[in-house]
Amino acid sequence: MAEDTIVRPGSDELRLAVLIDADNARAQHLENLLAEIAKYGKASVRRAYGDWTSNQLNSWKNELLQHSVQPIQQFSYTVGKNATDSALIIDAMDLLHAGHLDGFCLVSSDSDFTRLAGRIREDGLVVYGFGERKTPKPFVAACDTFIYVENLTETQTEEPVSKEPALKRDRQLDRLLSSAVDTAAGDDGRANLGLVGSNLSRLAPDFDSRSWGYKKLKDLMEAHPDYQVGSRATGDGKTPNTYVRHLKSGR
Repeated sequence: MAEDTIVRPGSDELRLAVLIDADNARAQHLENLLAEIAKYGKASVRRAYGDWTSNQLNSWKNELLQHSVQPIQQFSYTVGKNATDSALIIDAMDLLHAGHLDGFCLVSSDSDFTRLAGRIREDGLVVYGFGERKTPKPFVAACDTFIYVENLTETQTEEPVSKEPALKRDRQLDRLLSSAVDTAAGDDGRANLGLVGSNLSRLAPDFDSRSWGYKKLKDLMEAHPDYQVGSRATGDGKTPNTYVRHLKSGR
């Protein structure tokens, strides 16, 4: 597990259902989305819901075939009523009650899935949400982790030609980092970076260092003037742990 990856015991073994609301998601994000999901577990179920007789979903068809995603046909029986949402929710509940999964990935920018996310979490399963930055906050908050798809499509180069961007400071970011680090800190004021990541996920499901222009949490913390990032030996000969220290904490 990467040193700045959110701590999720056994996350590489999670069996996940990927349920896509094709009416409220874009086909261009599918490849990057599935690559992101692979970080959390295995996409055992892959389904996309929509009226596939409609020309509006033509862009999805080749993408679904290439990535082995099963299209689920749902006709729009009445104008103004979203039958796709109902079909996805019914299937999600069937999968939940079958008891063969560890979590769900709900792909939509629609707040109609807020209660579904909450219901799945009530059964102890993890919920990952994926949507655009316009996604209503109630749906974001209902997920354990929410990833904005815009962060998945930004071009990443192996050898950057320039330094990383200057950190865009804001009060919300400062409050989140302060709370996450101080909560995880030991008596010496040092906090394990992985625990800091876990705290951030609990405090703000949509927290993502990429939203501030940094690929990894470690890079974001190193750029922040209020924190010191370092490493220390574990004593067992394994890879040293990365820690963060809040310079303004007085410890």
